[in-house]
Amino acid sequence: MTHIALVEDDPGFQRQILDYLDRYSQASGEEFKVCTFGDGDSIISSYRAQYDVILMDIQMRFVDGMTAAREIREVDDQVLIIFITSLAAYAVKGYEVDALDYVLKPVSYPAFAKSMSRAMGRLRRRKSRYVSIGGKNGAQRVDCARIYYIEADGHSLSYHTADGRLSGTGTMKELEAALADSWFFRCGKGVLVNLEHVSAIVEGDAVVHGETVQVSRARRKEFLAAFNRYINEVGQ
Repeated sequence: MTHIALVEDDPGFQRQILDYLDRYSQASGEEFKVCTFGDGDSIISSYRAQYDVILMDIQMRFVDGMTAAREIREVDDQVLIIFITSLAAYAVKGYEVDALDYVLKPVSYPAFAKSMSRAMGRLRRRKSRYVSIGGKNGAQRVDCARIYYIEADGHSLSYHTADGRLSGTGTMKELEAALADSWFFRCGKGVLVNLEHVSAIVEGDAVVHGETVQVSRARRKEFLAAFNRYINEVGQ
């Protein structure tokens, strides 16, 4: 069961998205439990990180979707946010809150279904992928979905994660092999990036959770191809 919050102040659009969710559920076999909110203030007033996906209108009367998303991110860095907007320019701001996707109004079902498929694919990939981070005090098991990128310096590994920076030991070669079936890409000699958290590519480098991670010139073409494969496969 996937828990979804729909935040939309227009009753007509709200009914449309609910119809689309029913249609997508019947076509995909996914089961949804949906809670609806008429404005951004109503979802943030009692938010407790209880949703898997938030479908969020951006332009609302009292608290707009971007403001609500920023407040939600302060307590929940895992929920998938899909913005619904009539202006494509707002989509760029979605990077600020690590939004998964955006859908333009008027919303077509194919565009909506593609975004939902991306979300469902992301949720499935989160369920069973872990890496063991070994150090002087033993090892800890970390969900790969919470790792933004990993840096290597000799046999020292630095994991940049949703829980802060974690240190471990090992080699980049060993780590790359352990994550071979996950969406990680080696950007250079000592950096491994989780493509799930790449929000943009700027001048050939990756923007990962607000940080610019350098991609070596020799790997930029391959990186772009890997990122496109990730987008296409997760969106299926």
